[in-house]
Amino acid sequence: MKKGIITKVAGPLVIADGMRDANMFDVVRVSKQRLIGEIIEMHGDKASIQVYEETSGLGPGEEVESTGAPLSVELGPGLIGAIYDGIQRPLNEIMKVAGTNLKRGVEVSSLDHTKKWSFTPVAKVGDAVKAGDVIGTVEETAAVLHKILVPNKVEGTIEKIEEGDYNIDEAVAVVKTDKGSVDIKMFTTWPVRIGRPYKKKLSPDILLTTGQRPIDTLFPLAKGGVAAVPGPFGSGKTVVQHQLAKWAAADIIVYIGCGERGNEMTDVLNEFPELKDPRTGNSLMERTVLIANTSDMPVAAREASIYTGITIAEYFRDMGYTVALMADSTSRWAEALREMSGRLEEMPGEEGYPAYLGSRLAQFYERAGRVLVNGTEDVEGALSVIGAVSPPGGDISEPVSQATLRIVKVFWGLDANLAYKRHFPAINWLTSYSLYTDQLEQWFSENAAPDFMKLRGRMLALLQDEAELEEIVNLVGMDALSAPDRLKLESARSIREDYLHQNAFDPTDTYTSLKKQVLMMRAILSYYDKALEALNNGANIEMLVNIPVRERIGRYKYEPENKIESEFDSIEAQLDEEINDVLKRSDD
Repeated sequence: MKKGIITKVAGPLVIADGMRDANMFDVVRVSKQRLIGEIIEMHGDKASIQVYEETSGLGPGEEVESTGAPLSVELGPGLIGAIYDGIQRPLNEIMKVAGTNLKRGVEVSSLDHTKKWSFTPVAKVGDAVKAGDVIGTVEETAAVLHKILVPNKVEGTIEKIEEGDYNIDEAVAVVKTDKGSVDIKMFTTWPVRIGRPYKKKLSPDILLTTGQRPIDTLFPLAKGGVAAVPGPFGSGKTVVQHQLAKWAAADIIVYIGCGERGNEMTDVLNEFPELKDPRTGNSLMERTVLIANTSDMPVAAREASIYTGITIAEYFRDMGYTVALMADSTSRWAEALREMSGRLEEMPGEEGYPAYLGSRLAQFYERAGRVLVNGTEDVEGALSVIGAVSPPGGDISEPVSQATLRIVKVFWGLDANLAYKRHFPAINWLTSYSLYTDQLEQWFSENAAPDFMKLRGRMLALLQDEAELEEIVNLVGMDALSAPDRLKLESARSIREDYLHQNAFDPTDTYTSLKKQVLMMRAILSYYDKALEALNNGANIEMLVNIPVRERIGRYKYEPENKIESEFDSIEAQLDEEINDVLKRSDD
Protein backbone atom coordinates (compact mmCIF):
# COMPACT_ATOMS: atom_id res chain seq x y z
CA MET A 1 0.00 0.00 0.00
CA LYS A 2 1.29 3.49 -0.89
CA LYS A 3 0.67 6.05 1.87
CA GLY A 4 0.63 9.83 1.75
CA ILE A 5 -0.18 12.69 4.13
CA ILE A 6 -3.09 15.15 3.77
CA THR A 7 -1.91 18.76 3.31
CA LYS A 8 -5.22 20.44 2.44
CA VAL A 9 -8.96 19.75 2.67
CA ALA A 10 -11.40 21.82 0.58
CA GLY A 11 -14.87 20.29 0.70
CA PRO A 12 -14.85 17.05 -1.35
CA LEU A 13 -11.29 17.79 -2.56
CA VAL A 14 -8.32 16.50 -0.53
CA ILE A 15 -4.67 17.25 -1.44
CA ALA A 16 -2.10 14.69 -0.25
CA ASP A 17 1.74 14.69 -0.44
CA GLY A 18 3.99 11.62 -0.73
CA MET A 19 1.82 9.89 -3.39
CA ARG A 20 4.57 9.45 -6.03
CA ASP A 21 3.88 5.69 -6.39
CA ALA A 22 0.13 6.15 -6.94
CA ASN A 23 -1.52 6.44 -10.37
CA MET A 24 -4.24 8.61 -11.85
CA PHE A 25 -7.76 7.37 -10.99
CA ASP A 26 -6.49 5.03 -8.25
CA VAL A 27 -8.97 4.46 -5.44
CA VAL A 28 -7.64 5.64 -2.09
CA ARG A 29 -8.71 5.33 1.55
CA VAL A 30 -8.59 8.66 3.36
CA SER A 31 -7.84 9.01 7.13
CA LYS A 32 -8.56 6.51 9.90
CA GLN A 33 -12.23 6.61 8.88
CA ARG A 34 -11.18 5.02 5.56
CA LEU A 35 -13.30 7.31 3.40
CA ILE A 36 -13.36 6.28 -0.27
CA GLY A 37 -11.74 8.66 -2.74
CA GLU A 38 -10.27 8.72 -6.25
CA ILE A 39 -7.15 10.48 -7.54
CA ILE A 40 -8.16 12.94 -10.26
CA GLU A 41 -4.94 14.92 -10.67
CA MET A 42 -1.20 14.30 -10.06
CA HIS A 43 1.59 16.89 -9.80
CA GLY A 44 4.86 15.15 -8.90
CA ASP A 45 4.15 13.41 -5.60
CA LYS A 46 1.14 15.62 -4.86
CA ALA A 47 -2.26 14.02 -5.55
CA SER A 48 -5.65 15.76 -5.80
CA ILE A 49 -8.33 13.36 -4.53
CA GLN A 50 -12.08 13.63 -4.90
CA VAL A 51 -13.66 12.01 -1.86
CA TYR A 52 -16.98 10.21 -2.31
CA GLU A 53 -18.05 10.76 1.30
CA GLU A 54 -18.49 13.73 3.66
CA THR A 55 -15.07 15.23 4.56
CA SER A 56 -16.03 17.32 7.61
CA GLY A 57 -13.60 16.75 10.48
CA LEU A 58 -10.69 15.81 8.20
CA GLY A 59 -7.49 17.81 8.62
CA PRO A 60 -3.86 18.04 7.48
CA GLY A 61 -1.51 15.36 8.77
CA GLU A 62 -3.89 12.41 8.39
CA GLU A 63 -2.89 9.46 6.23
CA VAL A 64 -4.06 8.59 2.73
CA GLU A 65 -3.61 5.02 1.52
CA SER A 66 -3.73 4.03 -2.17
CA THR A 67 -5.23 0.68 -3.10
CA GLY A 68 -3.26 0.64 -6.36
CA ALA A 69 -6.41 -0.13 -8.37
CA PRO A 70 -8.83 2.11 -10.29
CA LEU A 71 -12.49 2.55 -9.26
CA SER A 72 -14.08 -0.74 -10.39
CA VAL A 73 -17.41 -2.51 -10.15
CA GLU A 74 -18.15 -6.15 -9.40
CA LEU A 75 -20.12 -7.78 -12.23
CA GLY A 76 -21.92 -11.07 -11.67
CA PRO A 77 -25.12 -12.71 -10.40
CA GLY A 78 -26.86 -10.56 -7.79
CA LEU A 79 -26.87 -7.29 -9.74
CA ILE A 80 -30.52 -7.53 -10.84
CA GLY A 81 -32.94 -6.09 -8.32
CA ALA A 82 -30.12 -4.47 -6.33
CA ILE A 83 -30.24 -0.87 -5.09
CA TYR A 84 -26.76 0.67 -4.98
CA ASP A 85 -25.29 4.00 -3.98
CA GLY A 86 -23.00 5.85 -6.42
CA ILE A 87 -19.98 3.61 -5.74
CA GLN A 88 -21.82 0.28 -5.94
CA ARG A 89 -22.39 -0.30 -2.25
CA PRO A 90 -25.75 -2.07 -1.75
CA LEU A 91 -27.97 0.17 0.38
CA ASN A 92 -29.73 -2.71 2.16
CA GLU A 93 -26.36 -4.20 3.19
CA ILE A 94 -25.14 -0.80 4.42
CA MET A 95 -28.29 -0.56 6.56
CA LYS A 96 -27.60 -4.00 8.07
CA VAL A 97 -24.05 -2.96 8.96
CA ALA A 98 -24.62 0.65 10.01
CA GLY A 99 -28.31 0.73 10.96
CA THR A 100 -30.34 3.86 10.24
CA ASN A 101 -27.52 6.18 11.43
CA LEU A 102 -25.25 5.94 8.40
CA LYS A 103 -21.58 6.16 9.29
CA ARG A 104 -18.77 7.19 6.96
CA GLY A 105 -16.25 4.71 5.60
CA VAL A 106 -18.66 1.74 5.63
CA GLU A 107 -17.17 -1.18 3.67
CA VAL A 108 -19.56 -3.75 2.20
CA SER A 109 -19.26 -6.08 -0.78
CA SER A 110 -21.10 -5.01 -3.94
CA LEU A 111 -22.25 -8.62 -4.54
CA ASP A 112 -23.14 -11.33 -2.02
CA HIS A 113 -20.06 -13.60 -1.94
CA THR A 114 -21.72 -16.27 0.23
CA LYS A 115 -24.97 -16.87 -1.68
CA LYS A 116 -25.04 -20.06 -3.76
CA TRP A 117 -26.23 -19.83 -7.38
CA SER A 118 -27.29 -22.76 -9.53
CA PHE A 119 -24.85 -22.88 -12.48
CA THR A 120 -25.86 -24.67 -15.70
CA PRO A 121 -23.02 -25.18 -18.24
CA VAL A 122 -23.65 -24.57 -21.94
CA ALA A 123 -20.04 -25.35 -22.95
CA LYS A 124 -18.30 -28.69 -22.37
CA VAL A 125 -14.80 -29.96 -21.71
CA GLY A 126 -12.59 -29.67 -24.82
CA ASP A 127 -14.47 -26.67 -26.28
CA ALA A 128 -12.28 -23.86 -27.59
CA VAL A 129 -13.42 -20.56 -26.06
CA LYS A 130 -12.35 -16.93 -26.12
CA ALA A 131 -13.25 -13.70 -24.32
CA GLY A 132 -16.99 -13.00 -24.47
CA ASP A 133 -18.14 -16.61 -25.06
CA VAL A 134 -20.95 -17.88 -22.85
CA ILE A 135 -19.87 -20.95 -20.84
CA GLY A 136 -22.94 -21.30 -18.63
CA THR A 137 -26.04 -19.63 -17.22
CA VAL A 138 -27.57 -18.75 -13.86
CA GLU A 139 -31.29 -18.04 -13.53
CA GLU A 140 -30.99 -14.80 -11.59
CA THR A 141 -34.71 -13.87 -11.67
CA ALA A 142 -37.77 -15.09 -13.59
CA ALA A 143 -37.07 -12.39 -16.20
CA VAL A 144 -33.25 -12.56 -16.49
CA LEU A 145 -31.03 -15.48 -17.43
CA HIS A 146 -27.58 -14.37 -16.32
CA LYS A 147 -24.93 -15.56 -18.78
CA ILE A 148 -21.45 -16.36 -17.42
CA LEU A 149 -18.89 -15.06 -19.92
CA VAL A 150 -15.24 -15.90 -20.50
CA PRO A 151 -13.36 -12.88 -19.02
CA ASN A 152 -11.51 -10.35 -21.15
CA LYS A 153 -8.12 -11.46 -22.59
CA VAL A 154 -8.73 -15.17 -21.81
CA GLU A 155 -8.59 -17.66 -24.72
CA GLY A 156 -8.06 -21.40 -24.68
CA THR A 157 -9.71 -24.80 -24.17
CA ILE A 158 -12.07 -25.79 -21.36
CA GLU A 159 -10.34 -28.29 -19.04
CA LYS A 160 -13.07 -28.59 -16.45
CA ILE A 161 -16.70 -27.44 -16.14
CA GLU A 162 -19.42 -28.85 -13.89
CA GLU A 163 -23.04 -28.16 -13.12
CA GLY A 164 -23.80 -27.34 -9.48
CA ASP A 165 -24.39 -24.72 -6.83
CA TYR A 166 -21.52 -22.26 -6.39
CA ASN A 167 -20.89 -18.92 -4.75
CA ILE A 168 -19.32 -16.25 -6.92
CA ASP A 169 -15.81 -16.82 -5.52
CA GLU A 170 -15.71 -20.49 -6.56
CA ALA A 171 -14.41 -21.54 -9.97
CA VAL A 172 -17.17 -22.92 -12.20
CA ALA A 173 -14.75 -23.76 -15.03
CA VAL A 174 -11.03 -24.00 -15.79
CA VAL A 175 -9.67 -22.82 -19.15
CA LYS A 176 -6.26 -23.99 -20.37
CA THR A 177 -4.46 -21.10 -22.09
CA ASP A 178 -0.97 -20.55 -23.52
CA LYS A 179 0.07 -19.10 -20.16
CA GLY A 180 -1.36 -21.90 -18.01
CA SER A 181 -4.76 -22.73 -16.53
CA VAL A 182 -7.20 -19.95 -15.63
CA ASP A 183 -10.05 -20.37 -13.13
CA ILE A 184 -13.31 -18.82 -14.31
CA LYS A 185 -15.59 -17.52 -11.59
CA MET A 186 -19.14 -16.25 -11.91
CA PHE A 187 -18.08 -12.65 -11.29
CA THR A 188 -15.48 -10.27 -12.63
CA THR A 189 -14.41 -6.70 -11.90
CA TRP A 190 -14.14 -3.87 -14.41
CA PRO A 191 -12.76 -0.28 -14.11
CA VAL A 192 -15.71 2.08 -14.57
CA ARG A 193 -13.97 4.73 -16.66
CA ILE A 194 -13.01 2.26 -19.40
CA GLY A 195 -15.72 1.12 -21.85
CA ARG A 196 -16.08 -2.65 -22.21
CA PRO A 197 -14.79 -3.92 -25.60
CA TYR A 198 -16.90 -5.27 -28.45
CA LYS A 199 -16.31 -6.58 -31.99
CA LYS A 200 -18.12 -4.05 -34.14
CA LYS A 201 -20.55 -1.16 -33.84
CA LEU A 202 -23.70 -1.52 -35.95
CA SER A 203 -25.87 1.08 -37.63
CA PRO A 204 -28.78 2.36 -35.49
CA ASP A 205 -31.51 1.23 -37.90
CA ILE A 206 -33.88 -0.75 -35.61
CA LEU A 207 -36.55 1.07 -33.58
CA LEU A 208 -36.52 0.84 -29.79
CA THR A 209 -40.29 0.57 -29.43
CA THR A 210 -41.67 2.33 -26.36
CA GLY A 211 -45.45 2.29 -26.89
CA GLN A 212 -45.46 6.07 -26.34
CA ARG A 213 -47.09 7.65 -29.39
CA PRO A 214 -45.24 11.02 -29.47
CA ILE A 215 -41.92 9.14 -29.20
CA ASP A 216 -42.46 6.17 -31.53
CA THR A 217 -44.25 8.15 -34.23
CA LEU A 218 -42.76 11.63 -34.25
CA PHE A 219 -39.36 11.41 -32.53
CA PRO A 220 -38.25 7.76 -32.57
CA LEU A 221 -35.22 6.38 -30.73
CA ALA A 222 -33.14 3.64 -32.37
CA LYS A 223 -31.83 0.62 -30.45
CA GLY A 224 -28.41 1.66 -29.22
CA GLY A 225 -29.34 5.31 -29.63
CA VAL A 226 -28.94 8.27 -27.30
CA ALA A 227 -31.67 10.70 -26.30
CA ALA A 228 -31.94 13.77 -24.07
CA VAL A 229 -35.06 14.75 -22.13
CA PRO A 230 -34.60 18.36 -21.02
CA GLY A 231 -37.35 20.13 -19.16
CA PRO A 232 -38.03 22.45 -16.24
CA PHE A 233 -39.22 21.30 -12.83
CA GLY A 234 -42.66 19.65 -12.96
CA SER A 235 -42.70 19.03 -16.72
CA GLY A 236 -42.75 15.23 -16.34
CA LYS A 237 -39.14 14.06 -16.93
CA THR A 238 -39.43 11.37 -14.27
CA VAL A 239 -42.80 10.10 -15.56
CA VAL A 240 -41.37 9.87 -19.10
CA GLN A 241 -38.42 7.85 -17.79
CA HIS A 242 -40.72 5.59 -15.73
CA GLN A 243 -42.84 4.92 -18.83
CA LEU A 244 -39.75 4.11 -20.89
CA ALA A 245 -38.41 1.84 -18.14
CA LYS A 246 -41.70 -0.05 -18.06
CA TRP A 247 -42.62 -0.25 -21.75
CA ALA A 248 -39.44 0.13 -23.85
CA ALA A 249 -38.48 -3.04 -25.74
CA ALA A 250 -35.45 -3.58 -23.46
CA ASP A 251 -34.48 -6.73 -21.56
CA ILE A 252 -32.66 -4.89 -18.74
CA ILE A 253 -33.22 -1.44 -17.21
CA VAL A 254 -30.46 0.46 -15.39
CA TYR A 255 -31.85 3.55 -13.61
CA ILE A 256 -29.38 6.10 -12.23
CA GLY A 257 -30.71 8.75 -9.86
CA CYS A 258 -27.81 11.16 -10.20
CA GLY A 259 -28.03 13.95 -7.63
CA GLU A 260 -31.83 14.07 -7.67
CA ARG A 261 -33.77 15.28 -4.65
CA GLY A 262 -34.07 12.74 -1.86
CA ASN A 263 -37.89 12.64 -2.03
CA GLU A 264 -37.82 11.98 -5.82
CA MET A 265 -35.35 9.14 -5.37
CA THR A 266 -37.47 7.75 -2.53
CA ASP A 267 -40.48 7.73 -4.89
CA VAL A 268 -38.45 5.75 -7.45
CA LEU A 269 -37.27 3.26 -4.81
CA ASN A 270 -40.85 2.82 -3.57
CA GLU A 271 -42.55 2.71 -6.98
CA PHE A 272 -40.22 0.50 -9.05
CA PRO A 273 -40.72 -2.63 -6.90
CA GLU A 274 -44.50 -2.08 -7.20
CA LEU A 275 -44.52 -1.49 -10.97
CA LYS A 276 -45.73 -4.59 -12.81
CA ASP A 277 -43.52 -5.79 -15.62
CA PRO A 278 -45.88 -6.17 -18.63
CA ARG A 279 -43.70 -9.04 -19.93
CA THR A 280 -43.84 -11.30 -16.87
CA GLY A 281 -46.55 -9.84 -14.62
CA ASN A 282 -44.01 -9.78 -11.78
CA SER A 283 -42.23 -6.78 -10.27
CA LEU A 284 -40.27 -4.59 -12.69
CA MET A 285 -37.32 -4.89 -10.27
CA GLU A 286 -36.76 -8.43 -11.62
CA ARG A 287 -34.98 -6.87 -14.61
CA THR A 288 -33.84 -3.57 -13.11
CA VAL A 289 -30.69 -2.24 -11.40
CA LEU A 290 -31.17 0.97 -9.40
CA ILE A 291 -28.39 3.38 -8.48
CA ALA A 292 -29.57 5.91 -5.89
CA ASN A 293 -27.44 9.00 -5.52
CA THR A 294 -29.32 11.93 -3.98
CA SER A 295 -28.50 15.64 -3.94
CA ASP A 296 -27.50 15.62 -0.26
CA MET A 297 -24.76 13.03 -0.86
CA PRO A 298 -21.24 14.40 -1.58
CA VAL A 299 -21.10 15.83 -5.10
CA ALA A 300 -18.10 13.75 -6.20
CA ALA A 301 -20.18 10.55 -5.94
CA ARG A 302 -22.41 11.79 -8.79
CA GLU A 303 -19.64 11.22 -11.31
CA ALA A 304 -19.02 7.74 -9.91
CA SER A 305 -22.75 6.86 -10.13
CA ILE A 306 -22.87 7.74 -13.85
CA TYR A 307 -19.85 5.56 -14.67
CA THR A 308 -20.94 2.73 -12.37
CA GLY A 309 -24.36 2.61 -14.07
CA ILE A 310 -23.08 2.54 -17.63
CA THR A 311 -20.47 -0.16 -16.82
CA ILE A 312 -23.19 -2.42 -15.38
CA ALA A 313 -25.33 -1.70 -18.48
CA GLU A 314 -22.42 -2.63 -20.80
CA TYR A 315 -21.97 -5.90 -18.91
CA PHE A 316 -25.55 -6.98 -19.68
CA ARG A 317 -25.18 -5.72 -23.26
CA ASP A 318 -22.21 -8.09 -23.62
CA MET A 319 -24.57 -11.01 -22.84
CA GLY A 320 -26.54 -10.08 -25.97
CA TYR A 321 -29.32 -8.22 -24.17
CA THR A 322 -31.01 -4.96 -25.13
CA VAL A 323 -30.34 -2.57 -22.25
CA ALA A 324 -31.93 0.82 -21.59
CA LEU A 325 -30.12 3.18 -19.24
CA MET A 326 -31.93 6.15 -17.68
CA ALA A 327 -29.75 8.89 -16.16
CA ASP A 328 -31.72 11.38 -14.08
CA SER A 329 -30.19 13.89 -14.34
CA THR A 330 -26.90 14.65 -16.06
CA SER A 331 -27.22 18.34 -15.03
CA ARG A 332 -26.49 17.37 -11.43
CA TRP A 333 -23.36 15.52 -12.58
CA ALA A 334 -22.27 18.63 -14.52
CA GLU A 335 -22.78 20.72 -11.36
CA ALA A 336 -20.45 18.31 -9.51
CA LEU A 337 -17.84 18.70 -12.30
CA ARG A 338 -18.18 22.49 -11.92
CA GLU A 339 -17.62 22.34 -8.17
CA MET A 340 -14.59 20.05 -8.44
CA SER A 341 -13.14 22.20 -11.23
CA GLY A 342 -13.51 25.28 -9.03
CA ARG A 343 -11.81 23.55 -6.10
CA LEU A 344 -8.93 22.53 -8.41
CA GLU A 345 -8.66 26.19 -9.47
CA GLU A 346 -8.95 25.31 -13.17
CA MET A 347 -9.72 27.95 -15.79
CA PRO A 348 -13.54 28.07 -15.94
CA GLY A 349 -15.55 27.81 -19.13
CA GLU A 350 -19.02 29.19 -19.77
CA GLU A 351 -21.07 29.84 -16.59
CA GLY A 352 -18.25 28.40 -14.47
CA TYR A 353 -18.51 24.90 -15.94
CA PRO A 354 -15.14 23.29 -16.81
CA ALA A 355 -13.90 23.69 -20.37
CA TYR A 356 -13.95 19.88 -20.75
CA LEU A 357 -17.69 19.56 -19.94
CA GLY A 358 -18.62 18.62 -23.52
CA SER A 359 -15.93 15.94 -23.83
CA ARG A 360 -16.91 14.36 -20.49
CA LEU A 361 -20.55 14.16 -21.57
CA ALA A 362 -19.49 12.75 -24.96
CA GLN A 363 -17.35 10.05 -23.29
CA PHE A 364 -20.44 8.94 -21.38
CA TYR A 365 -22.93 8.98 -24.27
CA GLU A 366 -20.58 7.37 -26.81
CA ARG A 367 -20.59 4.17 -24.72
CA ALA A 368 -24.12 3.55 -26.03
CA GLY A 369 -24.63 1.63 -29.26
CA ARG A 370 -25.90 -1.49 -31.01
CA VAL A 371 -22.90 -3.80 -31.30
CA LEU A 372 -21.65 -7.27 -32.13
CA VAL A 373 -20.34 -8.39 -28.76
CA ASN A 374 -17.04 -10.22 -28.20
CA GLY A 375 -17.10 -13.99 -28.62
CA THR A 376 -16.82 -16.74 -31.24
CA GLU A 377 -20.35 -16.26 -32.60
CA ASP A 378 -21.86 -13.01 -33.88
CA VAL A 379 -24.25 -12.00 -31.10
CA GLU A 380 -25.96 -8.62 -31.10
CA GLY A 381 -26.37 -6.49 -27.97
CA ALA A 382 -27.65 -2.93 -27.60
CA LEU A 383 -27.29 -0.19 -25.01
CA SER A 384 -29.58 2.83 -25.35
CA VAL A 385 -29.00 5.85 -23.13
CA ILE A 386 -31.74 8.33 -22.17
CA GLY A 387 -30.38 11.25 -20.19
CA ALA A 388 -32.62 13.74 -18.41
CA VAL A 389 -31.33 17.31 -18.31
CA SER A 390 -32.63 19.82 -15.75
CA PRO A 391 -31.81 23.30 -17.10
CA PRO A 392 -32.53 26.07 -14.55
CA GLY A 393 -35.93 27.53 -15.39
CA GLY A 394 -36.16 25.31 -18.47
CA ASP A 395 -33.65 27.48 -20.35
CA ILE A 396 -31.96 25.09 -22.78
CA SER A 397 -29.48 27.72 -23.93
CA GLU A 398 -27.36 26.95 -20.82
CA PRO A 399 -24.08 25.01 -21.30
CA VAL A 400 -25.16 21.51 -20.14
CA SER A 401 -28.19 21.40 -22.46
CA GLN A 402 -26.20 22.77 -25.39
CA ALA A 403 -23.29 20.36 -24.84
CA THR A 404 -25.78 17.46 -24.62
CA LEU A 405 -27.61 18.53 -27.80
CA ARG A 406 -24.35 18.48 -29.75
CA ILE A 407 -23.91 14.81 -28.81
CA VAL A 408 -27.34 13.16 -28.74
CA LYS A 409 -29.44 12.34 -31.79
CA VAL A 410 -32.90 12.58 -30.19
CA PHE A 411 -34.25 15.60 -28.35
CA TRP A 412 -37.54 15.27 -26.47
CA GLY A 413 -38.06 18.85 -25.29
CA LEU A 414 -40.52 18.96 -22.41
CA ASP A 415 -42.64 22.10 -22.26
CA ALA A 416 -43.84 23.64 -18.97
CA ASN A 417 -46.85 25.23 -20.73
CA LEU A 418 -48.03 21.83 -21.99
CA ALA A 419 -47.51 20.33 -18.52
CA TYR A 420 -49.60 23.12 -16.93
CA LYS A 421 -52.36 22.32 -19.44
CA ARG A 422 -52.17 18.69 -18.23
CA HIS A 423 -50.94 17.55 -21.66
CA PHE A 424 -48.67 14.56 -20.96
CA PRO A 425 -46.19 13.51 -22.15
CA ALA A 426 -45.38 17.23 -22.44
CA ILE A 427 -43.07 16.76 -25.45
CA ASN A 428 -43.15 19.91 -27.55
CA TRP A 429 -43.70 18.77 -31.16
CA LEU A 430 -42.35 22.03 -32.62
CA THR A 431 -38.95 22.02 -30.87
CA SER A 432 -38.24 18.28 -30.48
CA TYR A 433 -36.49 16.21 -33.14
CA SER A 434 -34.98 12.82 -33.97
CA LEU A 435 -32.01 12.37 -36.30
CA TYR A 436 -32.66 8.61 -36.59
CA THR A 437 -35.76 8.96 -38.81
CA ASP A 438 -33.90 8.50 -42.12
CA GLN A 439 -32.12 5.37 -40.88
CA LEU A 440 -35.38 3.97 -39.47
CA GLU A 441 -37.47 4.62 -42.60
CA GLN A 442 -36.95 1.13 -44.02
CA TRP A 443 -37.63 -0.49 -40.62
CA PHE A 444 -40.94 1.39 -40.32
CA SER A 445 -42.03 0.47 -43.85
CA GLU A 446 -41.29 -3.23 -43.19
CA ASN A 447 -42.59 -3.49 -39.60
CA ALA A 448 -45.29 -0.84 -39.23
CA ALA A 449 -46.73 0.28 -42.60
CA PRO A 450 -45.25 1.01 -46.05
CA ASP A 451 -46.52 4.60 -45.83
CA PHE A 452 -45.65 5.16 -42.14
CA MET A 453 -43.19 8.01 -42.79
CA LYS A 454 -45.67 9.69 -45.14
CA LEU A 455 -48.40 9.59 -42.46
CA ARG A 456 -45.92 10.94 -39.88
CA GLY A 457 -44.84 13.74 -42.22
CA ARG A 458 -48.43 14.81 -42.89
CA MET A 459 -49.19 14.96 -39.16
CA LEU A 460 -46.11 17.07 -38.46
CA ALA A 461 -47.05 19.40 -41.36
CA LEU A 462 -50.55 19.90 -39.91
CA LEU A 463 -49.09 20.69 -36.47
CA GLN A 464 -46.67 23.18 -38.05
CA ASP A 465 -49.52 24.84 -40.00
CA GLU A 466 -51.56 25.03 -36.79
CA ALA A 467 -48.77 26.95 -35.02
CA GLU A 468 -48.74 29.52 -37.86
CA LEU A 469 -52.54 29.81 -37.96
CA GLU A 470 -52.72 30.23 -34.16
CA GLU A 471 -50.79 33.50 -34.52
CA ILE A 472 -53.42 34.81 -36.96
CA VAL A 473 -56.26 33.65 -34.70
CA ASN A 474 -54.69 35.41 -31.71
CA LEU A 475 -54.44 38.64 -33.71
CA VAL A 476 -57.74 38.81 -35.62
CA GLY A 477 -59.92 35.95 -34.32
CA MET A 478 -61.21 32.65 -35.68
CA ASP A 479 -63.72 34.29 -38.06
CA ALA A 480 -60.86 35.62 -40.22
CA LEU A 481 -59.83 32.09 -41.22
CA SER A 482 -60.94 30.43 -44.44
CA ALA A 483 -62.89 27.16 -44.20
CA PRO A 484 -59.87 24.96 -45.24
CA ASP A 485 -57.70 26.68 -42.59
CA ARG A 486 -60.39 26.17 -39.96
CA LEU A 487 -60.44 22.46 -40.91
CA LYS A 488 -56.63 22.35 -40.55
CA LEU A 489 -56.92 23.77 -37.03
CA GLU A 490 -59.57 21.21 -36.07
CA SER A 491 -57.55 18.29 -37.47
CA ALA A 492 -54.39 19.49 -35.70
CA ARG A 493 -56.37 19.75 -32.45
CA SER A 494 -57.42 16.13 -32.97
CA ILE A 495 -53.75 15.14 -33.44
CA ARG A 496 -52.77 16.99 -30.25
CA GLU A 497 -55.60 15.88 -27.98
CA ASP A 498 -56.41 12.44 -29.35
CA TYR A 499 -53.01 11.23 -30.54
CA LEU A 500 -50.17 13.05 -28.76
CA HIS A 501 -51.87 13.18 -25.37
CA GLN A 502 -51.37 9.79 -23.71
CA ASN A 503 -52.58 8.80 -20.25
CA ALA A 504 -49.81 6.91 -18.40
CA PHE A 505 -52.29 5.79 -15.73
CA ASP A 506 -54.95 4.35 -18.05
CA PRO A 507 -54.45 0.57 -18.45
CA THR A 508 -55.22 0.68 -22.20
CA ASP A 509 -53.79 4.05 -23.19
CA THR A 510 -50.49 3.68 -21.30
CA TYR A 511 -49.09 1.55 -24.16
CA THR A 512 -49.96 1.71 -27.87
CA SER A 513 -48.66 -0.87 -30.33
CA LEU A 514 -47.25 0.31 -33.67
CA LYS A 515 -50.19 -1.30 -35.46
CA LYS A 516 -52.64 0.75 -33.40
CA GLN A 517 -50.56 3.91 -33.90
CA VAL A 518 -50.83 3.48 -37.68
CA LEU A 519 -54.61 2.99 -37.51
CA MET A 520 -55.01 6.03 -35.24
CA MET A 521 -53.04 8.18 -37.71
CA ARG A 522 -55.11 6.84 -40.59
CA ALA A 523 -58.38 7.64 -38.78
CA ILE A 524 -57.40 11.27 -38.03
CA LEU A 525 -55.97 11.93 -41.53
CA SER A 526 -58.91 10.15 -43.17
CA TYR A 527 -61.27 12.61 -41.46
CA TYR A 528 -59.13 15.53 -42.70
CA ASP A 529 -58.95 14.26 -46.30
CA LYS A 530 -62.65 13.42 -46.61
CA ALA A 531 -63.76 16.64 -44.91
CA LEU A 532 -61.47 18.70 -47.19
CA GLU A 533 -62.93 16.97 -50.26
CA ALA A 534 -66.44 17.66 -48.95
CA LEU A 535 -65.52 21.34 -48.38
CA ASN A 536 -64.37 21.61 -52.00
CA ASN A 537 -67.76 20.17 -53.00
CA GLY A 538 -69.62 22.87 -51.08
CA ALA A 539 -70.11 21.30 -47.63
CA ASN A 540 -70.69 23.50 -44.58
CA ILE A 541 -67.58 23.81 -42.32
CA GLU A 542 -69.62 24.00 -39.08
CA MET A 543 -71.39 20.73 -39.90
CA LEU A 544 -68.10 19.02 -40.82
CA VAL A 545 -66.45 20.10 -37.59
CA ASN A 546 -69.34 18.84 -35.47
CA ILE A 547 -70.02 15.39 -36.97
CA PRO A 548 -70.50 12.77 -34.20
CA VAL A 549 -67.83 10.37 -35.56
CA ARG A 550 -65.09 12.75 -34.36
CA GLU A 551 -65.84 11.75 -30.79
CA ARG A 552 -65.34 8.09 -31.73
CA ILE A 553 -62.00 8.97 -33.36
CA GLY A 554 -61.00 10.67 -30.09
CA ARG A 555 -62.04 7.65 -27.99
CA TYR A 556 -60.30 5.18 -30.33
CA LYS A 557 -57.12 5.26 -28.21
CA TYR A 558 -59.03 3.57 -25.37
CA GLU A 559 -59.95 0.58 -27.56
CA PRO A 560 -58.24 -2.68 -26.50
CA GLU A 561 -55.74 -4.16 -29.00
CA ASN A 562 -58.02 -7.06 -29.95
CA LYS A 563 -60.75 -4.70 -31.21
CA ILE A 564 -58.73 -2.04 -33.03
CA GLU A 565 -59.31 -3.33 -36.59
CA SER A 566 -63.07 -3.84 -36.30
CA GLU A 567 -63.45 -0.45 -34.58
CA PHE A 568 -61.35 1.25 -37.30
CA ASP A 569 -63.55 -0.24 -40.06
CA SER A 570 -66.66 0.87 -38.17
CA ILE A 571 -65.28 4.43 -37.78
CA GLU A 572 -64.43 4.61 -41.51
CA ALA A 573 -67.94 3.48 -42.46
CA GLN A 574 -69.56 6.01 -40.09
CA LEU A 575 -67.23 8.77 -41.37
CA ASP A 576 -68.27 8.15 -45.01
CA GLU A 577 -71.92 8.05 -44.04
CA GLU A 578 -71.84 11.28 -42.02
CA ILE A 579 -69.80 13.25 -44.58
CA ASN A 580 -72.24 12.20 -47.32
CA ASP A 581 -75.06 13.31 -45.04
CA VAL A 582 -73.38 16.74 -44.56
CA LEU A 583 -73.02 17.09 -48.34
CA LYS A 584 -76.73 16.33 -48.87
CA ARG A 585 -77.81 18.81 -46.18
CA SER A 586 -75.44 21.47 -47.60
CA ASP A 587 -76.99 21.00 -51.08
CA ASP A 588 -80.47 21.41 -49.60
